Amino acid sequence: MNFFMTHLLSFLVFSPLLGILLLLFIPSEKTGLVRRIGFLSSLIPFSLSLVLYSRFPDFYPLDSVFTFKELSPWIPSLGIYYRLGVDGISLFLILLTTLLVPIVLAASWTDTQRRVREYFIFFLLLEVGMIGVFVALDLFLFYIFWEVMLVPMYFLIGIWGGERRLYAAIKFVLYTMVGSLLMLAAILYLYFAAGHSFNLTDYLNLSLPVSSQKWLFGAFALAFAIKVPLFPFHTWLPDAHVEAPTGGSVILAGVLLKMGTYGLLRFAFPLFPAAASYFSPLLIALAVIGILYGALVAMVQTDIKKLVAFSSVSHMGFIVLGLVAGTPEAVSGAVLQMVNHGLSTGALFLLVGMIYERRHTRKIEDYGGLASLLPWFTTAFIIVSLSSIGLPGTNGFIGEFLILLGTFPTHPLAASLATLGVILSAVYLLWMIKRVFFGALQHQENKALQDLSWREVGLLLPILLLIFQIGLTPSVYLRKIEPAAKVWGLAKKGVPEVMVR
Repeated sequence: MNFFMTHLLSFLVFSPLLGILLLLFIPSEKTGLVRRIGFLSSLIPFSLSLVLYSRFPDFYPLDSVFTFKELSPWIPSLGIYYRLGVDGISLFLILLTTLLVPIVLAASWTDTQRRVREYFIFFLLLEVGMIGVFVALDLFLFYIFWEVMLVPMYFLIGIWGGERRLYAAIKFVLYTMVGSLLMLAAILYLYFAAGHSFNLTDYLNLSLPVSSQKWLFGAFALAFAIKVPLFPFHTWLPDAHVEAPTGGSVILAGVLLKMGTYGLLRFAFPLFPAAASYFSPLLIALAVIGILYGALVAMVQTDIKKLVAFSSVSHMGFIVLGLVAGTPEAVSGAVLQMVNHGLSTGALFLLVGMIYERRHTRKIEDYGGLASLLPWFTTAFIIVSLSSIGLPGTNGFIGEFLILLGTFPTHPLAASLATLGVILSAVYLLWMIKRVFFGALQHQENKALQDLSWREVGLLLPILLLIFQIGLTPSVYLRKIEPAAKVWGLAKKGVPEVMVR
């Protein structure tokens, strides 16, 4: 038991490989067995993440911000170590990842009919990379996991995507690669500056000249800004979302976009505090522009999936705004909003995929009057949309409120402009709901549509429950997030002592 708990993060990161290994020995034509093995395999990391959550302390030990740490030499001659750890920020991103992957795999039961075995293998490999990114404390290891994510996502879009899937997949890879290579160059600079070390703690102890910090911050921040995506680096996102299969869109919105905001908070801000302060006005401006631009462009979309994609640009701008503001309230709200956005936007893509599977169109004009035909589907869609808008009582309200509350004292103009984004999100989502679900039934093809099946209800139910649970009892989550958010938020103004021990 002690060995299990000591290596819990390793089991968590690499447990999806067990499923991949089993799937490799199953003939590809036995799709039913492939689906069952793949789905059950994805429940293992979810179960392990629940163990991690149950053992995670509400208050951190005084000697370090990370818990469940693991350290083993990997290539010691090059200063490369297998170094893992988790804090209140990565904890909930891990939980979000391990929750969404089984939901996505179960959702693919009917909408993925070709190359099923490969589809499940790529998703499980993607899960290894995503969890690894959230627990790696060695920059070399972090970069390996960061790149591991790229390969399966490229194939998921390129093989199972829509008509322009190759264009979208290549665009996604090119954008990400440009940012990744710049980040790699910056990591190598830090490696030599820290005396041949990839240890995050060693980097936090460095005293770099401001001029160097600006270049290094630029390299890290660009890689993460593309991943967020922060305006004006967002152009790959609508193509990737629209062309990706439903599962790919859910994971892209739910988890992959969070890699960018996580990277800003974990690496870019604390490693280069002087540069972070210097570039703060620019980042604040881009975040606010992204909030308003994403909302305005979403408003004129005729494709439901594209509308949700542009809403992501707007909502991710809120998260960046909170992280740059750097107050404990704003950073806590931003971290919670990462989870909230993953749940609400992930569920919206899931619902869009369900209606597309029935009707094979995503155009808003092809619907209307669905509420009388599909009452359960309509109810679920409205609840998730209200969560995305930030209605009090739902999770979205808590995250956005904390971000605005924490941002206003230091950046009142930015916070005021950002509130317009909340209003605009209500406009484009409620307007879309009106056109799709209410009014007269105008298209005969829609009369044959079926409401949610029990399987689909089971997929949506955990997300719907979490939307209300986080909205009504946020302290359950915030008490684990706030200590880490306070430490890493302060890191933007200089590295706190607790982080360098």
